[in-house]
Amino acid sequence: MVDSDADFQALTRTIQKILGFQCGSYKEDYIKRRVLSRMRITGKSDFKEYNTYFLSNTDEQEHLRNALTVNVTKFYRDKEVFDIVKNEIIPSIIAEKGRMRIWCAGCSTGEEPYTLALIISDALRLRTDVPVTIFASDIDREVLKKAREGIYDKRSLENLTETQISRHFNHLENGKYQVKDHLKSMIRFSQHDLLGGRAVTNFLDMVLCRNVTIYFTEKQKDDLARMFHPALVPEGYYIMGKTEFMGREVEDLYTPYNALQKIYRKK
Repeated sequence: MVDSDADFQALTRTIQKILGFQCGSYKEDYIKRRVLSRMRITGKSDFKEYNTYFLSNTDEQEHLRNALTVNVTKFYRDKEVFDIVKNEIIPSIIAEKGRMRIWCAGCSTGEEPYTLALIISDALRLRTDVPVTIFASDIDREVLKKAREGIYDKRSLENLTETQISRHFNHLENGKYQVKDHLKSMIRFSQHDLLGGRAVTNFLDMVLCRNVTIYFTEKQKDDLARMFHPALVPEGYYIMGKTEFMGREVEDLYTPYNALQKIYRKK
């Protein structure tokens, strides 16, 4: 089946060269599991054979890129978190700043940034004087394409009310739903590698990086918290995934706002 470690290391170098994906920033076991899955699908018996196939097959290059990223999401995922964002954080930012700048880091197919746009749109229904920009980034070009299209099946919308769906989505002939332009206009999608060490922008009121770092090393998780810190305005909000934890090396950078829901504020 799978042979030497040298062949695996050669494959990771190929992946980095072709995809620009920093394998060394992820746990080796994670990379191996994803590669082995693609090897089973393509019928390749060892890393060397798969490396040769991967080099010459552009379709497989995109398949592996998708396999190496985690893209499980839906609208209003983790209702408790978004209820706090809706009822406490967004009204506070609007009252204090009169504008809003948010970064959804690792936005996948767009459900999270569109959820934020939906909440903000509802909060501002009678106001047109509040500038809103949601920066939404992901390393995966294919999921960004889907995010920009903004087309989803009914299952993705199961946490939304019928009023929210009718207000913010067009029902297509094929049974799917497309985000309306008033939400799309709030969002700027871009390709971005979270492990590259630079934020997409600065002067942010809120950063959401949720359920993205499950396969990151502890050092990389801490590096993310350090990267987000200067990108946030003073007392800006940093929201993590509910199963993620603030590392001891960086916990002095933030103060808990709601520890149970993993919502912090910049010190």
